[in-house]
Amino acid sequence: MDFVIFILAIGALIAGADFIINQSERIAIRFNIPEFIIGATVIALGTSLPEIAASMAATFNDKPEMAIANAIGSNIFNITLVLAFIFIITKNINPNRNFFAKDTTWALVPVMLFILMAIDGEINRIDALLLLVLMFAYILFLLNDAPILGNEDIEEIKKENSFNWIKSIFMFMVGFIFVVGGAHFTVESASGIATDFGISDRVIAIILISFGTSLPELVVSVVASLKGKVDMAIGNIIGSNLANITLVIGISALVSKNPMPIDLTLRTTAFDVATMTVATIMLIYITANKLYSKPAGISLLILLAIFLQGTYHSLSI
Repeated sequence: MDFVIFILAIGALIAGADFIINQSERIAIRFNIPEFIIGATVIALGTSLPEIAASMAATFNDKPEMAIANAIGSNIFNITLVLAFIFIITKNINPNRNFFAKDTTWALVPVMLFILMAIDGEINRIDALLLLVLMFAYILFLLNDAPILGNEDIEEIKKENSFNWIKSIFMFMVGFIFVVGGAHFTVESASGIATDFGISDRVIAIILISFGTSLPELVVSVVASLKGKVDMAIGNIIGSNLANITLVIGISALVSKNPMPIDLTLRTTAFDVATMTVATIMLIYITANKLYSKPAGISLLILLAIFLQGTYHSLSI
């Protein structure tokens, strides 16, 4: 029964996030925000809502290990699965934006900060606030770096995207209810699955929950790539990964009822953190050398296979 509830809950998370993403994109277009900025902020934050909601629910249920594992696992899946799919299914990838020069540092910095913060065995509320400030800084950077659209371009985009405030607010409310409810039942059912099979909450979170909550990024990025909007797809991944570390972990620590918001041991999460770091470095290397190709996608899938094999091996230890 827990499996059925888990699948339905993940479905509710994804559906709710989809409602919020669609309306956020319409609002962004309404206010003349360029395509890349929409991908890296509005859509990235929207597709990270399942991770944020699931991790907050885990923290409320006194399962901080699950919250951390969800954030780390989602980052790993975003690069090794979502980005790999984009490279494999898309022909002639030639982004307009120089991601290496402008954006990939923002993917690595939060990872390094998280490792430094975790050395003392906890993510406290000061750490959480610093992570949220980093996300705010990234949004400011993007807005300052945004290209200016001409009046003709703005009017053309608005014509293609009809907008209605009443409909948008209603869809936002429906999406919010789906996300919150889906997050609660996702954590509860996943915890039940872990208990039934004698598996730790960390393993369930880093495989089942993180894969499930990464589905919005996968769907949005693949659809954007097939439509030729590669900048939006890659921007979504970079923005989502930054949001997973800064918002997912930061908000989870802030809403915790415990004096020590998130207690963790790097020793138990060393393999997961190492994989996330290697995946991020591979992202930087690919963008630095503009290796937007099928071989790059295959190499990312190999890293994913190593991660899954290592996680499976840890079950028998």
